[in-house]
Amino acid sequence: MKACFYAMVGCSFLMMLEISTPALLFPAVSLLFLSYTNRFLHLAALVRTLHGEWQRDHEDSARVQISNLRKRLFLIRWMQLLGALSLLLCVISMIAILKEDQGLANSAFFAAVVVMSFSLVSLVVEILISGGALRILLQQMSPPDEKD
Repeated sequence: MKACFYAMVGCSFLMMLEISTPALLFPAVSLLFLSYTNRFLHLAALVRTLHGEWQRDHEDSARVQISNLRKRLFLIRWMQLLGALSLLLCVISMIAILKEDQGLANSAFFAAVVVMSFSLVSLVVEILISGGALRILLQQMSPPDEKD
């Protein structure tokens, strides 16, 4: 039984998944979780530092940066949630394969890939937003005549 073998079921084609197909997402999800957790921990430390600076100096730039970081933390939590859901759907797909329910296996695996795609889209958005905090710092360091 090959993963790319198609069996005719009714009027539609059904891909015959092997147990190793959904298992392929496990290493990817593990690496993504490590990346997401590192991003989250780094941002949490940065928020604590900025909060201390804001309490001491009451600078508006710290407040703007914290607002930017709040958005990024929200996205990272969603990235983690979607990654976990994708992993759960892979497990459901593997259980369905073991029970020889190819319809459920295919559906769960398809959903896992779609959910993982949403997680990756959230990552791209978070990366784009991360440039905003750097722009704030660069504007502070620029001479008044060079500021945007």
